[in-house]
Amino acid sequence: MEIDRDKLPEDVAALRQMVAALLEEVDSKERRLQQLQHLLEQLLRWRYGPKRERVNENQLFLFAVGIITAAHEAPPPLEDTKADKPMRQGHGRQRLPESLARKRVVYDLGEDERQCPQCQGELRHIGEEVSERLEYVPASLYVIEEACQKYACVKGCTVLTAQKPMQPIEKGLPGRGLLAHVAVSKYADHLPLYRQEGIFRRHGVTLSRQTMCDWMWRCARLVSPLFDLMKERVLKSKVMQTDDTPVGVLDSTLPRTRLGRIWTYVGDDLHPYTVYDYTPSRSRDGPQAFMEKFSGFLQADAYSGYDGLYADPKREVVEVACWAHTRRKFYEAQSLDLMRSTVMLAYIRLLYDVEREAHDMKLDGEGRLALRQAKSVPILDDIKAYLEREQPKVLPKSPEGQAITYALSNWKALVRYSEDGDLEIDNNGAERSLRGVAVGRKNWLFFGSDNGGRTAAVLTSFITTCKRLDIDPFAYLRDIFERLSTHPQSRLAELLPDLWMAARRATGDC
Repeated sequence: MEIDRDKLPEDVAALRQMVAALLEEVDSKERRLQQLQHLLEQLLRWRYGPKRERVNENQLFLFAVGIITAAHEAPPPLEDTKADKPMRQGHGRQRLPESLARKRVVYDLGEDERQCPQCQGELRHIGEEVSERLEYVPASLYVIEEACQKYACVKGCTVLTAQKPMQPIEKGLPGRGLLAHVAVSKYADHLPLYRQEGIFRRHGVTLSRQTMCDWMWRCARLVSPLFDLMKERVLKSKVMQTDDTPVGVLDSTLPRTRLGRIWTYVGDDLHPYTVYDYTPSRSRDGPQAFMEKFSGFLQADAYSGYDGLYADPKREVVEVACWAHTRRKFYEAQSLDLMRSTVMLAYIRLLYDVEREAHDMKLDGEGRLALRQAKSVPILDDIKAYLEREQPKVLPKSPEGQAITYALSNWKALVRYSEDGDLEIDNNGAERSLRGVAVGRKNWLFFGSDNGGRTAAVLTSFITTCKRLDIDPFAYLRDIFERLSTHPQSRLAELLPDLWMAARRATGDC
């Protein structure tokens, strides 16, 4: 608002109107300044600060005591719980696994040293002191010469040649162990192919990154039937968690990379698989197509692309929201509204205390449901009442106002976990499954094409599932690369990670 200082109005009403307009403009600029300051703080924390959303424990406790008192409950007394805590193990060296091969080296006294230095009598052997030292043997490459013997009829009728077993890549150079090593190094250990190229060169072998990229594509095609079966099993889960993360993709039609998307789908305990899917964009068509045959509880963030699944009554997909996403919004709003944000963080901390209690008690689904109904539901009722009371007091577009709106607009989905003991309070399982992709893209930076994204999704599905089941992904991939080509299609499920591990344990192979 421009004002000519030399021509100010003489009318009091006009001056009042001018002052009111100026105050409104100042308030608007102040709000804008606060929003920019909030965004700057979030960017600086994202760029330089810790990623963990830690809050001062004493500050939360003060608010938690007030919350408990307001709910007509006495605050918990401070007790010495040292007697109830298990004894902490020392920080000494852990014993090395018995499964490791051991090479025994004996150090003995020489013949001239086996006499007593006092009386010169002969020393007799009374035992030994054994210590262990961990040694490392560098990985090595070796060549397998495959000699197919030939036989000919003595009368010259025919010639027969022994046939080789089918290989993961027919007429290809790599063995199953080398293929498994390249896959695990890239998708589990996040070593880009160009770094592996240099490692192999130190071993005296030249393997170009383009060649290894083609190997991974062929491996993904080889395991595709097993991947489809694993996807089918995941979609039978009662509860499935999902999330997504962006990944750069090279595009020959653009001067820069564009953003593709990796989606994760985490099955429940009865279907313990983690399956990834790649899409060229974040269109809702990706999850819609993947979950075409899914019905059950879907736990995800508030991405609008899932709304079509929830709205279709034929799909029978029930939305379960995530308290971790809700908490994050209040955590980020602390810079502009510390009081309300800290109260909400304390409330959410109480909800997680109930979940921690259920975990420590090792409760099943029914036990968790009973505990949540007794302890979590009253807290949830208090949270809703508090949010509805505070919502009119904050600006809708402020960080705190947006956090409150997010929580109330998703309230039905947020409290759904308290209605079923098989549901989780948050979507952290899916977020953890994407951590490897986030670490990997800092190393290999981008996918070379959409095909590269699909290859990564397939192979990462098996590697992450192996990690989830505490299986060595190298041993698993090496075995299935050899067996898939000849394994009966009717018994393909035997090669799924959980059934594969169960079979090995039954035969004592692990």
